[in-house]
Amino acid sequence: MARVQNWVPVVEAATRAPSIHNTQPWRFTAAPDRLEVFLDTSRGLPTLDPTHRQQVISCGVAVEFALVALRSAGHEAEVEVGGAEVGGAGDDDHLATVRVTGPHEPTGADQALATAIVERHTRRAPFLPHAVPDELLGQLQEAAGPYGVWVQQVSETDAELVLAHLLDRAERAEQSDPAYRAELESWLRTDPDAPDGVPVTAVPADDPAARPTNWTVRDFLVGRRTRQPAAPVADDDPPPPVERPAVVLLGTAGDDRPAWVQAGRALGRVLLVLTAAGMAASPLTQALDWPATRTRMRVDLSLVGHPQMIMRIGWSSAQPTRTGRRPVAEVLRTVD
Repeated sequence: MARVQNWVPVVEAATRAPSIHNTQPWRFTAAPDRLEVFLDTSRGLPTLDPTHRQQVISCGVAVEFALVALRSAGHEAEVEVGGAEVGGAGDDDHLATVRVTGPHEPTGADQALATAIVERHTRRAPFLPHAVPDELLGQLQEAAGPYGVWVQQVSETDAELVLAHLLDRAERAEQSDPAYRAELESWLRTDPDAPDGVPVTAVPADDPAARPTNWTVRDFLVGRRTRQPAAPVADDDPPPPVERPAVVLLGTAGDDRPAWVQAGRALGRVLLVLTAAGMAASPLTQALDWPATRTRMRVDLSLVGHPQMIMRIGWSSAQPTRTGRRPVAEVLRTVD
């Protein structure tokens, strides 16, 4: 039987996965030959994510990061979505098993992806005005395809207008919802050493509504921000630089928990490919938070399947801000 002597480095890598509001909604149980991944519903977002869809996707990213860490450490492994569990925890919360199947000779690509786990950070600041290479967008589809996940660039003018409108509408609806604002505020952190949540230093201080871009990023400081009137612009002032990142959709044929796990696994692989290429990404998920706008997106963009993630991707000169992670001892238990 293939065995892992020490699961701590693998789980450390898994917990570097991004998660909605950095809630880190996962827990792990390790046996010598496998790692079980569970959804921790105690860290839920009942207003923003009542079905746990986005948190299950976050756990799927953690599954993929664990797989990458194992292979870079010399272990071959496979993932079973759902299935039997270890240790008698609740079936409803069990998402996947990462099973060690034998030795593996790490390749350069394996090591590059493992390095990218540490280097990856969400960048919410404007990207540089450099085009994303077409060949890289093709690599993202190749990376996601084995998980049953499609990647579609939003490149046509009409589609951009539709999606930009839905994002803006959803952001405005969320900002007007007191329950949403309270939930968002509860996950903001002013302590740089906080083990979870979104550090205020990780979000731009400028009002996202004033950013010259078609793509409305989530305003994490909406409950703390005092809106100021726009500064006057002289007739001879040059126009501000407009951010034009590439925007991609990730989607699945189904829309249940196994599909969400697979969407997360594909997302994790895509993020590592981007990071290894020197690029950055940040989510634009407001239009997916609301069932009405998510359904409208499927219809208006003629999507075959269910959108699970929207991301802006590009080149960033901004220094990344470290976000805290809970200690491994808090999320991992081991059994014989």
